[in-house]
Amino acid sequence: MARRRRIPEELGIFAVIVLVAAIFGLMSPTFRTFDNANLLLLNGAVIAFLAMGQAFVLLTGGIDLSTGSNVALTGMIAALTMRSGAPWWVAALAALAVGALVGTVNGALIHYLRLPPFIVTFAAFGVAASIPLILTGASSVNVADPMFAIIGRGSLFGVPMPVVLVVVFAIVLTVLLRLTPTGVHIYAVGGNRETSRLSGIPIGRVTMLVYALSGLCAGMGGLIVTSRLMVGYPSAGSGNELFYSIAAAVVGGVSLFGGIGSLPGALLGAVLIGTVSNGMNVVGVQSYWQPLVIGLIILGGVIIDTYRRQSSLSDLLGRVLHRGGPTLPADPVATSDAPQPARAADGARTG
Repeated sequence: MARRRRIPEELGIFAVIVLVAAIFGLMSPTFRTFDNANLLLLNGAVIAFLAMGQAFVLLTGGIDLSTGSNVALTGMIAALTMRSGAPWWVAALAALAVGALVGTVNGALIHYLRLPPFIVTFAAFGVAASIPLILTGASSVNVADPMFAIIGRGSLFGVPMPVVLVVVFAIVLTVLLRLTPTGVHIYAVGGNRETSRLSGIPIGRVTMLVYALSGLCAGMGGLIVTSRLMVGYPSAGSGNELFYSIAAAVVGGVSLFGGIGSLPGALLGAVLIGTVSNGMNVVGVQSYWQPLVIGLIILGGVIIDTYRRQSSLSDLLGRVLHRGGPTLPADPVATSDAPQPARAADGARTG
């Protein structure tokens, strides 16, 4: 029997983006201008970075609630490092290192102490949000090095530098996820942690890696925000950044249950969230309506994710029953474990 050709989920998300953009374009001519498109891309770059990091964590079945405060922490570290006399590139590296360190500590606590990711990253959210306030006395720090503005205000062949950085990171991280054993391990851990452990996959290293990548991406968001403003704000990232990062990843097809999703999907989800947010601003929708709309988008994404998960399990059960008893493995342990690797492999193929 001929196999049905599967339509990539990313194509569906792209179609929704086009539809939403067309609606906002009809509602406001300002939305169709080049300046607004440029603003959408600049604002969406931070969301895209956070969504990429969140996607890696979600693929393992975790969640990172510390991304927003990590933006503030890393941006302030960069500003303070430059104020101490260090060149801008040293400050940028220091900020990225701190962001990755926060993520690594999160991953270590989650794996080795067997603590829930929600609790660990929520605690890290509070700690990372307080450190910039403590270091500066809740004051902003001006950035004097003009070269630092390249990160957030520069351009390459007319393309804004934040967008260039998003593309570079997206290519590197997609290669890591799709073409390396580490990527297979990430999907496997999200598909079934116990089976992955029995298969010899280093779950601890995988867990710390994905949270470190999430912290690194948050560090990039902190650098972009600080570079665009040329001021380090201790309260940066305390808005809807965390909210948007989870929404972008989930709407982009990354499963909250782990093991299913792709980085391009998360990026398209970030574009969709950025388009909706920008469109509501241009049309004149009050700011307090925006969390409601994004919340409904998240709810819709979770409903679709749950339905997709149940459908895949139903299809798997139907195939097993259709084969009949004689073709099933005789070993009951093998029987119970058999669907899990298949699910992880299916997740790897969708990534």
